[in-house]
Amino acid sequence: MSKLDEKKIVQDQKFAASMLEALVCPLTHSLLEYNSDTQELISRKASLAFPIRDGIPIMLVDAARNIDKD
Repeated sequence: MSKLDEKKIVQDQKFAASMLEALVCPLTHSLLEYNSDTQELISRKASLAFPIRDGIPIMLVDAARNIDKD
């Protein structure tokens, strides 16, 4: 496993453990899902994906990506 992979795992664990419990969608106030592959917080109810940059979630609707409902 490379150093980059190890760093990503540590960042994922830190983020998932501490932030996911405290954050909600700013539009719908619903719970979010964490996608470690895309480094985004997903709001299924709003069909938005909020980016995480350098471990910091960007919880602005204008910065979110629209996603299709599954």
